[in-house]
Amino acid sequence: MSKLNDLLCVGLAVSLAIASQTASAKDMVISIWDGYMAPDALEKFKAASGVDVDKALHATNEEIMGKLMASGGEGYDVVFVSSPFAEVLHKQGLLADIDPVKVPNLKNLYPEATSLEYDKGNHFSVPYTWGTTGICYRSDLVTPAPQSWNELLNPSDTLKGKVTMLATDRWMLGAGFLAKGWSVNDSDPKQIAAVRDQLIATKKRILAFDDTTFYSKLASGESLMAHAWDGWCNYGTQANAAIKFVVPKEGSDLWVDTMVVLKSSKHQEEAFKFVNFMLAKENHVWVAENILYKIPNQAAMAGLSADLLKQYPNLTIAPSELVKMEQLRDLGGTTQKAYTRAVTEIMAAQN
Repeated sequence: MSKLNDLLCVGLAVSLAIASQTASAKDMVISIWDGYMAPDALEKFKAASGVDVDKALHATNEEIMGKLMASGGEGYDVVFVSSPFAEVLHKQGLLADIDPVKVPNLKNLYPEATSLEYDKGNHFSVPYTWGTTGICYRSDLVTPAPQSWNELLNPSDTLKGKVTMLATDRWMLGAGFLAKGWSVNDSDPKQIAAVRDQLIATKKRILAFDDTTFYSKLASGESLMAHAWDGWCNYGTQANAAIKFVVPKEGSDLWVDTMVVLKSSKHQEEAFKFVNFMLAKENHVWVAENILYKIPNQAAMAGLSADLLKQYPNLTIAPSELVKMEQLRDLGGTTQKAYTRAVTEIMAAQN
């Protein structure tokens, strides 16, 4: 019996050793949107640091948030999320404090990127990309250039059926709030209802609510005007140089995608090394050159070619102008549920 126990103990030890090797096959895990960093970034990071990284992908903020909230952050070291979601994770106590000594490349950020309202001083998040939202349009077919959100919400007879709007709740409703001179973070139930009713009426005059293919519709001429994130408008410009971007006169939002380190991370030293690596000028510049998003890295942006900036003028929006836009904030559960309900009712409404 004693010998059998010894054999069982040996077998258990071997099993645990194998499990341990499997669990530590990678030194850390990140979760990011597909295509959001250079294809060889992790290989270069390993060569520079010796740290092996496993990359997980999430399609939306909501997807990764569900996983993080369910697990308390276990299983992840660095996660890329938009700023309102970083706020939520911070309020839930799931994020590690950013140690500036361990992330010296924070010095590469524009001063404006170190004083964003949701995290002044970059205490729990590090901005990775930022931009605004506006109107992307065919300058060869739409004259004069659009100037107001109302031109999206109430398209002229000439543009009826030739306009698309973003489908994601914060931006869909945000266009309605801005057109009325209200905040993109509006929480007034009566104003949410008013914007809902406006968008139900708008739905009858536009082509579609579209987050993913609007730029190709513009390039082909299926649509002539689109509610668009600035970086995504650049994808349309790649296909058709007549596609231009404008921020309406009523103003717009400032969106920020961030890197955060999980408090539950068992590899925080490596996580900080990774964040610092991504902020290096030679690494971060890839985002602006290939994804065509503005980045809050002053050193990297200074290295962009004049030809690139000429081809995609919205890359030249100065940080001082960008931060005049209203930053998207965490709204709290009650308001977010009201937004979700409003969007559901808009989508369900008959054309």
